Amino acid sequence: MNFDEVLDRIGGFGRFQKTLYVWICLPQIFLAFHMLVSIFTGAVPPHLCRSTWPPGDGGGPGLGLNFSNASGESCSSFQHSPQSHLNHSGLNLPITEHSTGCKGGWEFSKDVFLSTVATEWDLVCENATLNNIGASVYMFGLLVGAVLFGALADKYGRRMIILIGLAVQAIFGVGAAFAPNFYIYVLLRFVVGMTVSAVIMNAFVLGTEWTGPKKRMLAGVITDYFFGFGYILLAGVAYLIRDWRKLQLAISAPGFLFLFYIWVLPKSARWLMANQKHEEALDLIRKAALINGKPLDYDDIELCQSTKNSENLQDLRKYSVIDLVRTPTMRKQSLILFYLWFVNVLVYYGLSLNISDFGMNIYMTQMIFGLVEMPARTITLFTLNRSRKISQLVFLAVGGLACLLTVFIPDDLSSVRTVLAMVGKFGITASLSIVYIYSAEVFPTVIRQNGIGMGSMCARAGGVIAPIIYLLRNISRHAPMVVFGLCPLIGAALTMFLPETAHKPLPDTIEDVERTGVSTSAEKSQHALYEECPKQNPDIIL
Repeated sequence: MNFDEVLDRIGGFGRFQKTLYVWICLPQIFLAFHMLVSIFTGAVPPHLCRSTWPPGDGGGPGLGLNFSNASGESCSSFQHSPQSHLNHSGLNLPITEHSTGCKGGWEFSKDVFLSTVATEWDLVCENATLNNIGASVYMFGLLVGAVLFGALADKYGRRMIILIGLAVQAIFGVGAAFAPNFYIYVLLRFVVGMTVSAVIMNAFVLGTEWTGPKKRMLAGVITDYFFGFGYILLAGVAYLIRDWRKLQLAISAPGFLFLFYIWVLPKSARWLMANQKHEEALDLIRKAALINGKPLDYDDIELCQSTKNSENLQDLRKYSVIDLVRTPTMRKQSLILFYLWFVNVLVYYGLSLNISDFGMNIYMTQMIFGLVEMPARTITLFTLNRSRKISQLVFLAVGGLACLLTVFIPDDLSSVRTVLAMVGKFGITASLSIVYIYSAEVFPTVIRQNGIGMGSMCARAGGVIAPIIYLLRNISRHAPMVVFGLCPLIGAALTMFLPETAHKPLPDTIEDVERTGVSTSAEKSQHALYEECPKQNPDIIL
């Protein structure tokens, strides 16, 4: 019998697997912390430029101040009204031109944040782009980590990479809290980003490799819920800890508690089997069977790859990434799916990392955005059974339209803008949950792994670009939301050119796609997707 048949015998989602998912899901909370903490650590409070202030003018000696709006407008935005006055902390202070820079240093408001990366290293005006670049470098770490640790996990096993990832994440995360300058901080955060990919990707794979085919999709959603819980919890932690170094330390130091995973986290029996370590795999399977209350003798199980699987592996070796774009229909579908991966992650992190732009309390907005994750991921469980194509199209359209409408809302209606942004976040989160399943059903078996891998790379490229998009505020403060609105709408239109895959057999070959998109294996059920994809070790998106 093959490994999935063994899982059915010992219990596809018994006590052993449920315990495993506890160990897998706990780090998801801290992964969400690391992914989103820059919302608070990189925030830019209202700030004033120190220059020469005549004694007796209310500011004290040497406290002449130029005021710069911190809501995303450029430092030169007040050049045309140099004598305007804005009130800040009870002081009526003149606004003067910023074209010559701030030679006296900056004074930042401490009403919301005691300190941030921006306040400590003066990342405003001519240095403001460094803040966005730092966020992009972190996202680039996610991309590098996925490539590097994905390959290492195939060689050394999921468990080993998860343990290394958690350890390195704790060490470098704590190190970032003590960074002596911005460049060291960005470097340390880059490494943390690599480890986030290592942990989230291999934890997902380890879980799916131990879970029976019928429960894999549900089990995957469970990890998403814990990430969403971390999303919400971060708002409370950041509210209580307003100093960026202490906040960075608070989200990183608990990572050392995962040291006990050395004794409780199991290896993947499927990986052991694939690497010819049959005795160790048998020991783990027997242990899992005992915990699940379905004990087996060694004589009851025979671990072997079926002839069909062997033939499939031989077929897979004949294909490469080039085959994704070699033929007309496959090329059209591949390019559309790559764009969908890109735009989903672009908008997801574009909205998530810039919640301060919506004008409401940043902590409340963070909590609301986190709460939206739960229903958005849950609703897809119901809509996907009806139509993959329409579900993808509708959620992209909802996300894009909501983002675009925020542009037309006046600044004094910040609550309306936040509600629209929340609706946009709902649509994009649901769309992001769908795109992996939809892609796996559109790509034929022989290049499915290559297709999902390329889609994952496009998604991470979207994550890298997302913080950079906000530099468009120097052109127009509405430009980022226009981009985040139009891109999903284009994706929704392109989705119309993709095939419907719900309740249809999966395509096996490129020829199947080029003919009608219908698999020649008419007997293959829809459940085969969830049975096959984890075997192919898919790349998971952040």
